[in-house]
Order: sequence, then C-alpha cells, then structure tokens
Amino acid sequence: MSDLTAALDVVGARWALLIVERLLEGPQRYGDLQRELGVPTNILATRLKELEAAGVLRRLPLKHNTRAYALTERGLDLTDAIAALSRWGKEAT
Repeated sequence: MSDLTAALDVVGARWALLIVERLLEGPQRYGDLQRELGVPTNILATRLKELEAAGVLRRLPLKHNTRAYALTERGLDLTDAIAALSRWGKEAT
C-alpha cells in the first residue's frame, strides 16, 4: 500500500476533509458541524466515528449529553495539506 493510499483510507471519504477543515477553527459541536457543512446526519456520524478511530479527532464531553469534536495532533498535521488543496481548488476555478 502506498503512503497516499494509506492517507486516503483515513481522509479520502466524502466530507472527511471538510470536517477536518471546520475543526481547524477549533472544537465544534455535532449540530454546528451538521448545520454549517450541510452533511446528512447519518454520514456525519459515520465520518466522525471513522476520524476518531483513526486518531484524527477526539470527542469532548459537554453538559446535557452533548459533545464537541476537536482535532488531535494527527488531525492538526493535515493543516498544510488542506491549505494546499484549497489553493489548488481556487486556481482550478
């Protein structure tokens, strides 16, 4: 398996990088992520579980059985890759 294949296994699924991009701004609650991204709730729940299992993000317990999500060091390591993809997308349009 190539290094790129390994990376895409973690963040290549639809919505995964957009979730990480939002979390670069700081911890976000589930409802805020869903509302701001417009991702269907079932897909958001799945991606959050996958990203947590991969060590990209972690859950933060809040009051009233709610939770927020924050990037781990591994997730923060994606900052440059997301910035480069954003620049590339801007140039492509």
